[in-house]
Amino acid sequence: MDRKPIRLAVIGLGMASKPHLEALKLLEQQIEVSGVCNRSRERAEEIAQQHDWPVFDSIEAIAADGSTDGVIVLTPPHQRLEIVTTLAAAGKHILTEKPVERNTEAARRIVEICEAANVHLGVVFQHHFRAGARRLSELVRNNRLGKVALVRADVPWWRDQAYYDVPGRGTYERDGGGVLISQAIHVLDLLLSLTGPAKTVQAFCATTDMHKMESEDFASGGIRFDSGAVGSVVATTATFPGATESLVFDGTEATAVLKGGNLKVVWRDGREEELGEVSGTGGGADPMAFPCDWHRDLIEDFATAIRDQRAPAITGREALRVHALIDAMVASSKTGCISDVSQEG
Repeated sequence: MDRKPIRLAVIGLGMASKPHLEALKLLEQQIEVSGVCNRSRERAEEIAQQHDWPVFDSIEAIAADGSTDGVIVLTPPHQRLEIVTTLAAAGKHILTEKPVERNTEAARRIVEICEAANVHLGVVFQHHFRAGARRLSELVRNNRLGKVALVRADVPWWRDQAYYDVPGRGTYERDGGGVLISQAIHVLDLLLSLTGPAKTVQAFCATTDMHKMESEDFASGGIRFDSGAVGSVVATTATFPGATESLVFDGTEATAVLKGGNLKVVWRDGREEELGEVSGTGGGADPMAFPCDWHRDLIEDFATAIRDQRAPAITGREALRVHALIDAMVASSKTGCISDVSQEG
C-alpha cells in the first residue's frame, strides 16, 4: 500500500525561503505543501501562484488544519516564540531555521515547549548534509583520524552594507547578534557535532569599519573541549569578496580539511583522500548563492522523522550546544576573561 505524503506548511517567505521552496518542489512526490503563510499576503499569494500551493491566512489557520503534519518556520528568530507555542499546542512538528532563538535561554524555552507538547523540533543546519561533512563525521566517529588534538574553524565571509541596512538585520532585538549567530553558527554547530562539548572559551568580538551595524561582524576565539582538544575560531562578514568557510581537524593519524562541502584527508602514512562537491556556499555578496541539495536532504529527513516517529537529524535540544558556545564567546569578549560554556543539549 502506498503511503500518504507528509504534508508540510511553510511560514515566512523572505530571503531564507529560496532553497526551501526549491527543495520542496524536488520532493513533491514525497511531501505535499499544505500551504504557505507570510506577513505580506501579497508575497504569500505570489509564491502560492508560482508553485500552485494554497495560502494560509494565519498561524492559527495552520494550527487548526488537520491535514498539516508539520511546519517549516523561516521567520526571523524574534518571531519564533508565539509561532512555536501555537503550533506545538496543536501537535504540529516544527522545522525551524537557525538560530532557534536569539540566545540560549530563549532557545531553551522553545525546545522545552516542543518537548512538553511531544512534537519534533528540527533545526536547519544543512551543512551536516554535505557529502564531505558526512564523510568527516564517519571518520571522526570511527576514530580514523586518531585522537583529535586541534580544530580550526574559519569563516571568511562578506556582506555589503546593503545587507545590514535591512531593518532589524544585525540587531540584538531581531537577530540576537551578528556574524556568530547569523553566519558562523553553521560551522560552529558542525564543529561541536564532531568534537563533542566545548568546555571554555576566550574570545574577542568587534564591529569593523566595513559596516555600520549594532552587533559584531568579526569574532575570534580559542576553545578548550571536554575531550582535551583545543581549537580556534575566526569568523567575519567583512572579508571582501568572501571565501569558503573551512574546518580543519588535526589528529594523531591524519589531518582532515573540510572546505565548504569538499573534504581532503592526508594520512600520516602518505595516503590522501578527497571527496565532496565544489559549489557556492553563500559566503559572498549573495547570501543565497548555493544549491538546494542540502536543504532537500534535510527536509526529507524531517518528513521521514515524522513518518517514522523518530527524532530528526538535528534536534532543537542538540542545537542548544552551539547557542551556549556563542553566548560564552560574547560574554568572554565583554569581560576579557575566559568563559565557561554551559553544557546544553
